[in-house]
Amino acid sequence: MQLLRGAALLLLLCATACWAQEDCVCTKNKRVTNCVKMGDTCQCESIGSGVTVECDTLTSKCLLMKAEMTGTKAGRREKPKEAFEDTDGLYDPDCENNGMFKARQCNGTSCWCVNTAGVRRTDKHDTNLKCNELVRTRLIIIKMKHGEREAPLSTGSLKKAFVETITSRYMLDGRYIGDIVYENPYITIDLKQNSSDKSPGDVDIANVAYYFEKDVKGDSLFHNDRLNISIDNEMLRFEKIVVYYLDEVAPEFSMKSLTPGVIAVIVVVILAIVAGIVVLVCTRRRKGKYVKAEVKEMNEMHRGLNA
Repeated sequence: MQLLRGAALLLLLCATACWAQEDCVCTKNKRVTNCVKMGDTCQCESIGSGVTVECDTLTSKCLLMKAEMTGTKAGRREKPKEAFEDTDGLYDPDCENNGMFKARQCNGTSCWCVNTAGVRRTDKHDTNLKCNELVRTRLIIIKMKHGEREAPLSTGSLKKAFVETITSRYMLDGRYIGDIVYENPYITIDLKQNSSDKSPGDVDIANVAYYFEKDVKGDSLFHNDRLNISIDNEMLRFEKIVVYYLDEVAPEFSMKSLTPGVIAVIVVVILAIVAGIVVLVCTRRRKGKYVKAEVKEMNEMHRGLNA
């Protein structure tokens, strides 16, 4: 009898565990596996790293990128003063156990330093490169364009909608939301979070920006929960988004890291300056010759008169 009771209890426990695992859905991250319900919380393993993540908060950008790189290929993805854009896009990152990016990232024999948003802030070097610290991104500027419409949006309603979305959907403390500027059809959102301002347990603005960018591009990281922003009872549609990063320490890029377009512009400007100098020199030389010839003719005339 005790054997039967033990077997029945074991079956009941197994059934309960299976039911709990099936019922456990990571609503804030669909790139997970091996989800288990622990009390009221769903815990899962992040794909690609195996790190356990809590599903009641945002997953770190580093773990999200690593999960996306598992089984996929890297892609690529103007620019406010002193801020820089992510020109490298997706790569397979090295993450700390707490989900943060390691200060140095490598791809084979090429290495570079990144900020807390995982964005490259130095030129690429060999594996001897040293990155002494993970530099904090203190400001993230999100610039986007909404779809064509007959009349501009209400600025007040727009600001209210975005603040509510960022604080509720992405769980960011409202004190980290800076300016929200609307110039039809462009919307600019500033997320500010200095090292001294961020409290333990606060969501990082880098994670918020990554989730938001994925939402706008139609590749939501949430489980069956697409981004819907309604302003004055009208659903907002986005056409473009660009994200810029401003670090607490200036980035370290050299000329060779500039894009071909920027280099071409610099070359054209330098050539124009050189051409201007050449023209100026030639003009002065011609003028000098003319003056000398004029003086020579005057002297000859004086000699003729005195003869």
